[in-house]
Amino acid sequence: MSALPRLIATGFGLGRLPAPGTAASAATIPLAWGLHVAGGIWLVAAATVAVALAGLWAAGRHAAAMGEEDPSEIVVDEVAGMLLALWPLSLGLTIAGAEPHVWPWPGWVMGFLLFRFFDILKPPPVSWGERAPGALGIMLDDLIAGGLTAGLATIAAGVAHGWF
Repeated sequence: MSALPRLIATGFGLGRLPAPGTAASAATIPLAWGLHVAGGIWLVAAATVAVALAGLWAAGRHAAAMGEEDPSEIVVDEVAGMLLALWPLSLGLTIAGAEPHVWPWPGWVMGFLLFRFFDILKPPPVSWGERAPGALGIMLDDLIAGGLTAGLATIAAGVAHGWF
């Protein structure tokens, strides 16, 4: 098997750590913050799309090479899902014109905890996503978990900041 699909699918080796999904999700926080600092929500969004597309390509190839449907060492799906989960935080910071050094830790922690909740427990519709065949199933459940997290984070931010 080519090294590139393995490298991408395992999140540059994060998938080989203990608790690979949690490790990849946690490692995505500083990645997302760096992307946000470098280019705001637009760079975070572009990176999310790029990671999701690269993940579709790499996860399918790596899973097939391993002879497994969804090996636990494939964590590119967690990276894509976590990036999506953090969109509301990046968008809010971008709209507010927050200085790059601003680190609103409650948003990062909430994004991480909610994403891991949805990713581990897989309530519907997250569980529906993983039923899709092949690489789509590998990626889709985490993207749905990220979308649900983003939605709940937006509601929580609205309540916390008095928007509604």
